[in-house]
Amino acid sequence: MYNIDDKQYPCNTSLTMKYIGGKWKATILIHLIEKKRYSELRKACYVITERTLSLQLKEMEADGLITRTVYTSKPPLKVEYELTDFGKTLIPLLHSIAEWGNEAAKTNKRITMVEYE
Repeated sequence: MYNIDDKQYPCNTSLTMKYIGGKWKATILIHLIEKKRYSELRKACYVITERTLSLQLKEMEADGLITRTVYTSKPPLKVEYELTDFGKTLIPLLHSIAEWGNEAAKTNKRITMVEYE
């Protein structure tokens, strides 16, 4: 049994899912393998609403997976996000998840590729 902020996680899988679970966290994290400005991340994750992206980023920052750096020295305001050392430990897992998705898309006839404009 694991405890974080008085919330219990019965196994290591549920503990892992606390950090990367949900519809968008893994997607956002894989885009942050390389540091990105907020505007770049927003473009890369265009199917995620701005509100959801903002909430997920705040949650991952609070979990210690990413850092947010605000540059105010000269206009325009610049905000960058990047993985922390703790967040970087997820990179092999994120690559495995992405590879599994590629293989599933190739072999599962119910999955079709949709192009967005």
